[in-house]
Amino acid sequence: MIPLRDHNRSGIFPIVTVGLILINVLVFLYELTLMASGQIDAFLDQFAFIPAQLLSNPAGEWYTVITAMFLHGGWLHLLGNMLYLWIFGDNMEATLGKPLFILFYLAAGIVATFAQALVNPNSVVPNLGASGAIAGVLGGYLVFFPNARVDTAVPMFYFIRIVPLSAIIVLGFWFLLEIIRGVFSLGAISEMSGGVAYFAHIGGFVAGLAMAFLYRSFSGQRIQTY
Repeated sequence: MIPLRDHNRSGIFPIVTVGLILINVLVFLYELTLMASGQIDAFLDQFAFIPAQLLSNPAGEWYTVITAMFLHGGWLHLLGNMLYLWIFGDNMEATLGKPLFILFYLAAGIVATFAQALVNPNSVVPNLGASGAIAGVLGGYLVFFPNARVDTAVPMFYFIRIVPLSAIIVLGFWFLLEIIRGVFSLGAISEMSGGVAYFAHIGGFVAGLAMAFLYRSFSGQRIQTY
């Protein structure tokens, strides 16, 4: 299932969400220039998150926990992440407010990064991508808007149908699939099984759930129904 858009109007211009998308796109375009000049490996070694390097030299590598969130490994990686951020980010930005949304996004990404490192602390494979932070946005969205309708592309035999589904179904299915993939990746965890850091997704999503529940408890924010 691939979400295409939600029916949940935020009522704001999501400047933070748009800004995050622009930063990710611009950084990836810069990566493309480095690929063309043969400098990409050195760049990723410096700015991607590498668990073994951070744990052996936390004072010198701490910044990679942040910089790695804005790097991507290819067009599909980038476009998939930005689609999810565009669909679900605006409502979280409207709910939390712009400054808190930025902190929420970064905190989810940091938790996601360490969740992957916890599973495989000796890995020397560069970890990069906004997936963990965006997974946190998905978790938060599920807390605040579980019944929001999301137009979703659903494969049915040889056809793809656009079906409006509730967010709890779309995001719940996504999270369940990540757990299943994560469990099956454990046998090949040294290389992150296919290059996907599933436990970063899981960690980010759980962090988003937890932070959203805390915010809702202290702010009195109610679940929105549709």
